[in-house]
Amino acid sequence: MRFRAHESFFIRKGWLYKGLKNIERTPRIFSDKNINASDVFGIGTNMVRSLRYWLQATGLTREVNGGNYRMQVITEFGNTIMMHDRYMEEEGTLWLIHYKLACNQDMATSWYWFFNEFYYSEFSKEDFVHALDSYIRFNQKEGDGIALSSIEDDFACILNTYIPRIKMHPEKVSPENNIDCPLGQLGLVDFVEKKKRIFRKNSPRKDDIHPLVVLAVIIEQNDGQTEIKISRLLQDPCNIGKIFNLDIVVLNQYLDKLARLGLITVVRTGGLDVIRLQRHLTFKQCLEKYFEELNGDGES
Repeated sequence: MRFRAHESFFIRKGWLYKGLKNIERTPRIFSDKNINASDVFGIGTNMVRSLRYWLQATGLTREVNGGNYRMQVITEFGNTIMMHDRYMEEEGTLWLIHYKLACNQDMATSWYWFFNEFYYSEFSKEDFVHALDSYIRFNQKEGDGIALSSIEDDFACILNTYIPRIKMHPEKVSPENNIDCPLGQLGLVDFVEKKKRIFRKNSPRKDDIHPLVVLAVIIEQNDGQTEIKISRLLQDPCNIGKIFNLDIVVLNQYLDKLARLGLITVVRTGGLDVIRLQRHLTFKQCLEKYFEELNGDGES
């Protein structure tokens, strides 16, 4: 479990691209003492540490031992994004970055817990902190838990990840300010009562997520199975129900859309309630097909 590794900085627009671009050139950029990463990235030292963390937490890179240095290696997911949407402007890219982040139980524990284990649909800061503290104490094998201040910092960072700052602090942020987290476009978290600081998880609408993005997550989360229970899609950690805040109505709308595209068959008779995959696609192939369709090169 890992908490507050973001140094209190949420992902800024352009950060992930800038990180990947410089890692392509210099894999040791974060660890070579002869390189001033702050000068290269044009951000402060703490922000550099935060960027290093976010690249790994979102599954775009991983770190390996390169002898005298720790090296950043761009993952297959990161390479696919850099090939097709290097500036990360497409919503499908943002949904998948969110998916990778919210599934990363080891590096982004609060994000994983918030989307997969926290059952409140409406919540306050106190609800979040108390519930996450209990989760940590129950699951941590040794030690005295995590400082409440670290949990509070993760709470603030999650809000800043998914709620644009103009909504959070309109009196402090001008409309021209462009340092929001790109994942705020997804609308997964919002206010219920602003004065009382009550928040809620939002369920996407049926057309918010491209069906190939939904299929990519289903395929990666179900270990090559071709028949999957709908209840698992809704309830399993890191599957589409949890990770995208889907209720059963919206989930079924996405499944019906995939069925109309000939990508799955939905069986709701004979007590089955399952889907059957109709094409042997991998996670990467779903991404490739998604970007092909955006460019008008794929089948509709």
